[in-house]
Amino acid sequence: MTAHATGDGARPLNSRIRIAYGSGSVAHGLAYSGLAGGVLQIFFNQVLGLPALLVGTVIMISLIADGVADPLIGRYSDRLTTRLGRRHPFMYAAALPAALLFALLFNPPAGLSSQALMILSLVVMAGVRISVSLYEIPSNALTAELTSDYDQRTLLQAHRWFFGILGGALGSLTLQEVFVGGHGVLYRPGYAQWGLAASFVIFVFIIVSALGTQRRVRDLPPRPIPPRQSLAQAMAEIRSTLANRSLMALMLSGLLSGVAQGVILGLSIYVYNHFWDLSPRQYGILIPLHSVGSIVAVFLAPKLASHFGKKPTMISLFVGAVAMQAGPLFLRLIGVMPPNGSPWIMPILALDGFLTSTLGIMGYIIAGSMVADIVEDAAVRSGTRSEGLLYAAYGLLPKFTGGFGAFLTGVLLQIVHFPVHAARGSVDPQIMRHLVMIFLPGTVLLNICAISALGLYRIDRRTHERNLATLQDAAATAEMMHGVEAIEAGDVATPVLRVT
Repeated sequence: MTAHATGDGARPLNSRIRIAYGSGSVAHGLAYSGLAGGVLQIFFNQVLGLPALLVGTVIMISLIADGVADPLIGRYSDRLTTRLGRRHPFMYAAALPAALLFALLFNPPAGLSSQALMILSLVVMAGVRISVSLYEIPSNALTAELTSDYDQRTLLQAHRWFFGILGGALGSLTLQEVFVGGHGVLYRPGYAQWGLAASFVIFVFIIVSALGTQRRVRDLPPRPIPPRQSLAQAMAEIRSTLANRSLMALMLSGLLSGVAQGVILGLSIYVYNHFWDLSPRQYGILIPLHSVGSIVAVFLAPKLASHFGKKPTMISLFVGAVAMQAGPLFLRLIGVMPPNGSPWIMPILALDGFLTSTLGIMGYIIAGSMVADIVEDAAVRSGTRSEGLLYAAYGLLPKFTGGFGAFLTGVLLQIVHFPVHAARGSVDPQIMRHLVMIFLPGTVLLNICAISALGLYRIDRRTHERNLATLQDAAATAEMMHGVEAIEAGDVATPVLRVT
């Protein structure tokens, strides 16, 4: 067994490092505010005129392409050895292509045929996703490297999610309020201008975060240079790492919830615009208001996880989030919600969205911290630390299922015969009611199954501390054996025992 050090132990992380680490997620959140199924469906279907089913198919394929690339990115970042560290070369390399491709996504050449536009959108959409993953996966893997402390990892993830939500809110607010809002949701030049502005912000924050964490990474204890492996050896190591029971529990949960959230996000703008009859300015304000919950989540998630434990807290939070997310739609179906146009609609949706996002974001913060704890648990069993591979695997299935969810969005719109280029107020209310009655029960059931799967996760604070101790003992034994072998070979006079 190859023992690896456990990082820099529990050495406290100052606020500068936490902010630098988290700030890169502004780029991730902003990019995915544009890659959200609802925005892409509106832009390519309603603005550019591609059929809804075709748009859903393109989104699904681009997500699958990204999902195939993710494990490769994670694997290579685990094994790379450079003066800049393992992760940072990928982070720096991601900045320019992510920015340029995002700008092109919302600025396709005019006059393209439907077939040419479909091919271009697929290539560029996949390129944006892979470029963002080139930054996001190595950056996420730093959670487990920067600290081995059970609670500090949750704090790091809280900062990451705060800035990610901030970036997403910034993207949604500026798109709807600054670039599109005054002209209506079908205003093509607004999307083009927004794509250019967002691409600049994406580039800046990736570089700022990478530079801000560079010095801390240089101070981390070095790891042994990974030996060359045959394909069979590499696959065996990957299988050993990914066979971790707790990882499988999180991935199964992500598989189920990913489909549900893909459908919900893909239909969100349709629901705001045609079910609740909100103007672009109204839901342009409403979406960022939901994101205020990230501020509360940053402070509450670490405290709740520390006091009650990560798994029980996460399960409770997700139960509440699912109930709140479905609440207003269910109440409208049974005739309890106020009618559209009522002054109560906006406050009710704003409060519900705030509570839903707060609960959900806290759950996701804790889930990201739980993945970091799997690093040592998997290393005890496999003998290899694979932070990048584990985070890539954790995010893999939701991308596949998110793509499937986007595809289902197109299918559902086709089933209810949703019209193309539909202006607000022009859609038959029965079409929207039929749409909600189809997707609401299915997404709730999928989320309930996802929550149940989390019961299979097996790492708590005591297990994590035991794993750390096991790895430290293995590292000490390996150092001692190395010293004995050196003495026998006549290379040194006395063995040196060093525990990192």
